[in-house]
Amino acid sequence: MSSAQPIVGIIMGSKSDLPVMQDAIDVLNHLKVPFEVSVVSAHRTPKRMFDYAEGAANRGIQVIIAGAGGAAHLPGMVASITHLPVIGVPVKSSNSIDGWDSILSILQMPNGIPVATVALNAAKNAGILAAQIVATAQPEVSNRLIAYKAELKEKVEETAVEVENMKF
Repeated sequence: MSSAQPIVGIIMGSKSDLPVMQDAIDVLNHLKVPFEVSVVSAHRTPKRMFDYAEGAANRGIQVIIAGAGGAAHLPGMVASITHLPVIGVPVKSSNSIDGWDSILSILQMPNGIPVATVALNAAKNAGILAAQIVATAQPEVSNRLIAYKAELKEKVEETAVEVENMKF
């Protein structure tokens, strides 16, 4: 958990999702966006999930990233409780059907209960998207995102030169 007042909530259905969700943690740390992390199961701890989603805005959370595998109801259920934007991360878990069950459970939300959905195991993109949402009201986060994207561009350009100079 970052030291400043968290503004992004990162939740997952079980601790086994943490290796995937670590990418969101890492990118938010890199961008200096404060966050909190917890395990909240839609199926095993529904009251905990309800309490988390209902109280998030009052704690200063502005965006929730919810990762889940299998039936993956956590992002959608959280979105049904809170007015905050929810970003769903489908996780390919050991009980998953190649990740498709997770993807479709998060992606196919009914009208009125949107969940922004990133690719399978793409918690890094969820972290970046959460930072972009926060950046609309926080210029310092916007500036760090601009610098981050410039770093990505520079890495690609360096790699392009490296590949172009290879002898095939």
